[in-house]
Amino acid sequence: MTALIVTESLFGNTLAIAEAIGAGLAEVRGRGQVRLVHASEAPDALPDDVDLLVVGAPTHTLSLPNAGSRRHAAREGAPEAAPSGVREWIAAVEIPPGLRVATFDTSIHTRIQLGTAARAAAGTLRRRGADTTVGPSFWVTGMEGPLADGELGRATAWGRTLAGAAASAGA
Repeated sequence: MTALIVTESLFGNTLAIAEAIGAGLAEVRGRGQVRLVHASEAPDALPDDVDLLVVGAPTHTLSLPNAGSRRHAAREGAPEAAPSGVREWIAAVEIPPGLRVATFDTSIHTRIQLGTAARAAAGTLRRRGADTTVGPSFWVTGMEGPLADGELGRATAWGRTLAGAAASAGA
């Protein structure tokens, strides 16, 4: 079975976290059983072998990125963003019944987290019928990053935890 990680990243921080999560998953599952894809290239119909879907995006204005926030990020120095991302992909994807789904995000660490991309993605996925777990926020030190110390290790550990939970659920 395969874990599919669908992500969106504008400055590279969320992609780095997704890769670390993938490494943690692969430590438990095996390298060939983890695929990572940008949301703009993710399939609208998930392959039959996908048994775990992980969705991640940067937090923009307490939610998922949208066309306007992507343009703003580009004005702030992000490489040219894809025309669509996680928000649009979630609206189009068909989620098979019973598929395990987990979400994560990258966010600037604040004392109070009012809204995150992980929560927004999970809520939308739930409304579309998915059994979704809201995963952690991984901290960046500013809009462009870099990632806070220890976040890549924390992401790898979370990937291992996801793989272990998926193995237990399938047993």
